[in-house]
This record gives sequence, structure tokens and C-alpha cells, in this order.
Amino acid sequence: MGGPGDPPEGTPEGGPVGGEDEYRSVVFDESFVRAARLQEYSARERMTDHAPAVRRRPPLRRGLSRQVLILVLLIAVAFGTAIYMGVRHPYQTTAIPQPVEPLRMTVIPLAPEGKVPGHPDAEYLYAHSPAAQYRIGAEGIPLPASRRTAHFSDSQVVSALTTAKDYIVRSALDPDVLAGADVRAARVLLDSAQLAQFDQSFAHPAADGRHAPTGWLVRFDPARTRLADSRIRVQGSLQAAETDSATLEVTADHTFVYALRAAGKSASDQTSLFTVRRELHFRFDRDDLRLHTAQLVVSYVQAGPLSCAEDSTNRLHPLLAGQTPKPGGPAGTDPYATGSATALCGSLATSAQPRV
Repeated sequence: MGGPGDPPEGTPEGGPVGGEDEYRSVVFDESFVRAARLQEYSARERMTDHAPAVRRRPPLRRGLSRQVLILVLLIAVAFGTAIYMGVRHPYQTTAIPQPVEPLRMTVIPLAPEGKVPGHPDAEYLYAHSPAAQYRIGAEGIPLPASRRTAHFSDSQVVSALTTAKDYIVRSALDPDVLAGADVRAARVLLDSAQLAQFDQSFAHPAADGRHAPTGWLVRFDPARTRLADSRIRVQGSLQAAETDSATLEVTADHTFVYALRAAGKSASDQTSLFTVRRELHFRFDRDDLRLHTAQLVVSYVQAGPLSCAEDSTNRLHPLLAGQTPKPGGPAGTDPYATGSATALCGSLATSAQPRV
């Protein structure tokens, strides 16, 4: 016969004997009590009318579910990746770069009103000219304080300014370039899309606003002129600006003053000053910045003393000390000819020449 806690039919075979053995393995410790969903009211609480015997306890708060943890982890990874990409490539854009334009150039000779002043000492001429305070050589082409733009970093802006300066130095201060013996020093800094125009300008010079060698660089006729002083005076400015998300532009405006004398003359012979004002506009896409090349899109040149009747397309032929301009004006302009440029000539102000 079974015990008081056993069912009337007896204890099932293999089952525990006695009802109290059903909970023998359960430990009624504090954690078990706290985990209970139902809590019995105390005797004092049950004395209240209609008070239930037990009350339901709010479920214990457990740790975040695995799904929530995974979601938080994914958000953190995505946020970290976005920050990394922003720091690693902050200026990359998908903007399409502009097509490379051909160089547009204007070369204006400036004719003096009388004889060109001269003196045996080049330093004396510089000291008595508007170039008295100009710097010497590349020192007269300082880089401005640069700042990043909306789509280009500090280093990219500096790269554009440096490339523009290198081109200016090589095309207006290099002795071999000035003597007409070399053009490669400037050519290697041009965007590859402009090389055909550059080469055609020197192979077949033309006063068409596109193919004048003197629009690309400064060079003299070595059979007639040579430098009397290698310390060329320079003054001007460089400015960089972003035109769109794929393009930087650098504007250069510099005045160069050369001390010249006739070829074959000795150091005791008369020296004169020759002034060239160059306004150049450079354009840079991201490939140019990477390759240290530039697109020269505008070249505006004023030079004198020159004779308006002399052709300044291929080389500059400065008027030297004591010389006067030839009679006549610039070459005629044919309004019926397509693709031609208007021949221009200006007058060189007396104040632009040294006082001797």
C-alpha cells in the first residue's frame, strides 16, 4: 500500500515513493524565492477585505537579448567604417573632370616712345627702375599661404601651386630656355593632352592665338641678344581656387625684368632693361595633381621695349640700349580669315623705363 502522498493506484513503477520526494531535488534558496512569479501576501495583508491570497510579481529584468547585442554591434561596425573612410579618403568625389582645353594666348609688344635708356652697369639700371625692390629669380615667386578647399586637401593645393611655380621658373628664368636652346624643361610639366599643341607651336609658329612659342615661354634670339646679368628681377603673386569638385585653378601674375646687351658685346658695353608681364591661368584635375603636371589654359603677355613692326610670335627681339622702334605698326589683321588673331601693339610708358 502506498504512502499518504501516493496515488490510490500506487506508485508508478520506477517513480519516487511518497509525494514529498517529488520536490526533494529542489533547493528553496533565496534566488529561488526571488525568481517566483507569484508571491503570497502576508497575514496582515490578507486581513484586508477581498485581498487575494497571492500577487503577481513583475518579471525580473534579464540581460539584453542576443538579437539586440548583434544589432548594436553591427551599428558600431558601420559607424566605425564610415569614420575610417571619411578620414582615409575625405576628398574623393565622383565628379567628371573637365576636358582639357587648348591654350589661348595673347602676346602684346610694347614700343618705347624714344631711345631705349642704357648704362654699362646692370645694377645701376635696376636701382633706378621700378624693379629696384624686386627679388631675384625664383625668390620673386613665393608660394602663398595655402588652405584646403571643399574638395581638395592642403597637400593637393600646395601641389598645384608648386607645379605652377615650377612651370613659371622653367619657362621664364631658365637660361637655356631664354636662349632658345631648350623647351623640354617646360614641356614636361604640361598635361599630355596639350603636348600636341605645344609641339606644333614650335614646329610651325603662327600668330593665331594658339601657336605662338612666346605664349608658352620667354625666349630671345641668341644671335641678337644675350643676358647681361643672370640675376633676373621678379615680382608677382600666385592664387589657388577650386572651380568645381574635380578642378583646381591657379592664377599667376608676374613681372620679369631682364638686363640685356647685344650678342658679342663685352661687359663694358651698354646694358638695357627688358620687361615681360605674364598672366597665366593653370588648371589641375586629380590626375595632374598626381603626375605633377598642369593645364595652361590662358597666357596673356606684355613685353617691351619691342618694335611693333617686328614679329614677336616665335622669339622676342628686344630693342637694346640706344635703339628706337622701327616705323610701322603691327601686322595687318584679315577679318575674312578664320582662326586668326588680331595683331596688337601697345606703347611702353616712360615711367616703366630706368631713369639714367
